[in-house]
Amino acid sequence: MSPRAPFAVAVFASGGGTNFQALLDHQAEQDLWRVALLVMNREGGAAERARNAGVPVRVIPTKDRSDDDVAAETLVALDEHGVDIVLLAGYLRRIPARLVDRYRGRMLNIHPALLPDFGGPGMYGSKVHQAVVASHATVSGATVHFVDHEYDDGAVLGQWQVEVRAGDTPDALAARVLRVEHRLYPAAVDHLCRALLDRRTPERMNDVRVDEPPDTVPARPVTAPDDPQAMTNANSNEDLG
Repeated sequence: MSPRAPFAVAVFASGGGTNFQALLDHQAEQDLWRVALLVMNREGGAAERARNAGVPVRVIPTKDRSDDDVAAETLVALDEHGVDIVLLAGYLRRIPARLVDRYRGRMLNIHPALLPDFGGPGMYGSKVHQAVVASHATVSGATVHFVDHEYDDGAVLGQWQVEVRAGDTPDALAARVLRVEHRLYPAAVDHLCRALLDRRTPERMNDVRVDEPPDTVPARPVTAPDDPQAMTNANSNEDLG
């Protein structure tokens, strides 16, 4: 079956869901994709946002359950809603390998730093910004990347940079990066969907430095992983707030 729009998107979240809200808000501005399902491992603020928008919510607990058990229940839910693309938005659980393999090339995550720096196990939320400030880095930002079997290790699809200012606290930096996340993630999903419609592997987006005014810096030539299934049958760690 040929890919067709709008693609059905499932968003996975664990907390308040501000990135989820940014995705919901972007829906009205394009016809490439629609949020068809919110998946949570526990009840949280994102669930209320989804219900207010008329988006179905599925809570799939992960505590004290095997990966196979979680994967089986999750795949049933995704199939019930005809999900083509999975977006992680502050989902604080490791994705089972079966899920990653099923949606390889069609599963994205957003991370609140410039990967590969400040990523990996245990690096999420405020811990990331604390590490960035402690390192005396002058630039941070947000990264959208493909999900694979390791934390924060998949190919980068897009990065937007922000300045780390003198005297920045982790909270101040987090707020500035989060505003960038809310713009970058919807743009990256649009970018992926256009590539799927064209049956091509998406190229990495241009890196953007978000200053006043924004300016563009050269992008590194990194491409997304090959995914024959995504090209031929597309219709079959992170915002904590």
